[in-house]
Amino acid sequence: MSHGIVTAAYIVAAIMFILSLAGLSHQESAKRGCYLGIAGMTIALLATVFSQDAHGLGWVILAMIIGGAVGLYQAKKVEMTQMPELIAMLHSFVGLAAVLVGFNSYIYPIDVAYDMHTIHLVEVFLGVFIGAVTFTGSLVAWGKLNGKIASKPLVLPNRHLLNLGALVVSLLLLFWFVGVGGSTFALVVMTIIALAFGYHLVASIGGADMPVVISMLNSYSGWAAAAAGFMLNNDLLIVTGALVGSSGAILSYIMCQAMNRKFLSVIGGGFGSDPVASSSDEAPAGEIQEIKPEAVADMLKNASSVIITPGYGMAVAHAQNAVASLTNKLRAQGVNVRFGIHPVAGRLPGHMNVLLAEAKVPYDIVLEMDEINDDFPETDVVLVIGANDTVNPAAVTDPGSPIAGMPVLHVWEAQNVIVFKRSMKSGYAGVDNPLFYNENTKMCFGDAKATLEEVDKYV
Repeated sequence: MSHGIVTAAYIVAAIMFILSLAGLSHQESAKRGCYLGIAGMTIALLATVFSQDAHGLGWVILAMIIGGAVGLYQAKKVEMTQMPELIAMLHSFVGLAAVLVGFNSYIYPIDVAYDMHTIHLVEVFLGVFIGAVTFTGSLVAWGKLNGKIASKPLVLPNRHLLNLGALVVSLLLLFWFVGVGGSTFALVVMTIIALAFGYHLVASIGGADMPVVISMLNSYSGWAAAAAGFMLNNDLLIVTGALVGSSGAILSYIMCQAMNRKFLSVIGGGFGSDPVASSSDEAPAGEIQEIKPEAVADMLKNASSVIITPGYGMAVAHAQNAVASLTNKLRAQGVNVRFGIHPVAGRLPGHMNVLLAEAKVPYDIVLEMDEINDDFPETDVVLVIGANDTVNPAAVTDPGSPIAGMPVLHVWEAQNVIVFKRSMKSGYAGVDNPLFYNENTKMCFGDAKATLEEVDKYV
């Protein structure tokens, strides 16, 4: 392909990527957004592989076949509960690719004008740094999400000074690297520091903040791709990387707002997974009230309004289809059933929305927290399915709680609350939940899928 055709193809692909992001912002248009993204990436790949500047076409196609086969296998194999860790792993690949591109661009530099050589060295250095941080940080996130690494934050002495020291040393190495016109030693030392920095950065963040970490790493991977685009003089890679980087940063900000957290405090290390006492240092007063599925069914049949608040437990139990079946039955009987989705429910932004869409739950009854929070006082029954931290009243009532100030679903304001849960174990944030001891709360213990299927049988 000529340069003109490649440029035109890149413009079309960039427009499709923008439209894809716009489509993914709404449930109704998400499928169209996915198709646009696939089409844009196909055009970008074809234009790049068959451009005049491409070399080693056979090796490239072989690599694409192998990579595509592995990706297709993993995509078919992975379960929805494993999606967050899969995304973390994909981010690590982007980071590693940026590191390899950076070293390759340094060893075999592209032709640049003499006065652009310094800029190219800065591109190489920053690209390798961002890529290395993304690579190890994403691997740690993957390990925390699948349980291979404890979700408890790594707390080293003077950890903030260690992070600051790594940044200062890397900055000094950048000046040296550029000042001498390139230094393999400086590049290698910086890479080692960046790898360690990325590991420590994410390892020091507690499990409760992992949804923010995933979107943060998404942003990092975008900037790593943009840096690779600068090194390769590939305009589309720059645009695509900037789109991913900026959208990931915006999402991180939105999620931090949803958790009443500051982005810098998350990066500095959040709260972990160990139980933390409240400011009163007292266990929640009262005893739990247990309820059986048949009694839950009777309560639902006599209700006029029901709100369902799902969490990660629903994903683990694969209970979304049982939830959808119960929803359809209740709506057929004239019960007003809606869903309340917390922004950080699950382990990934939009995790619950995807599960419910997979189970064919109508989009119009799936509402965000801000849209439904005021309706709980007029609700007869709330079903809390595998959620914990996102429905914890301590965020509102206990100023000393680690989640104090975090916006939560006010389920306790409903007339009746039924919590579907395997045990009394605390949530991912490791904070006890006084909701379970409220007078209007009843616990329905057991596997969420099996329990809901039993409830569905009696409705």
